[in-house]
Amino acid sequence: MPSPEEPVVVVGIGEFHAGRTPMSSIGLGSCIGLVVFDRDRSFGALAHIMLPDSQGRTDRPAKYADTAVEFLVKELNKNGCKTASLAAKITGGASMFQTFSGNLNIGDRNTESVRAQLKRLNIPLVAEDIGGTAGRTIVYYPAENGKISVKTANGTVKII
Repeated sequence: MPSPEEPVVVVGIGEFHAGRTPMSSIGLGSCIGLVVFDRDRSFGALAHIMLPDSQGRTDRPAKYADTAVEFLVKELNKNGCKTASLAAKITGGASMFQTFSGNLNIGDRNTESVRAQLKRLNIPLVAEDIGGTAGRTIVYYPAENGKISVKTANGTVKII
């Protein structure tokens, strides 16, 4: 956990943050917490992705899986990160509504869309904590080479 004097930037639904300070997303259910980070620097970005498809919308690129990956890569490039040094980790994608099936499984659709975009951009996916039925809260530590603390709604904590 960050020290008491170290601020944590909370990244809400559809938002993103890039930098060196710790970042958090609270209550990831079917949403995806996407971290893209530079393996050679203590710098990265977190997006709290809500939906798999932007349907052409351009106003909030971090909100959609099909636009968030490329958006974060561009933000990191603007901050001096080289695309060849980037890697990704993803969390979330839970099935929050078990009584529904098929198209309504937003968690699975979000996960697959993010994976497809990472593959398209040749960004390696180096760790994930995906699926299940429990929500998650994450804290990402850019200064610790992409470390993410994942706390599930049942209280378990793991590091990816």
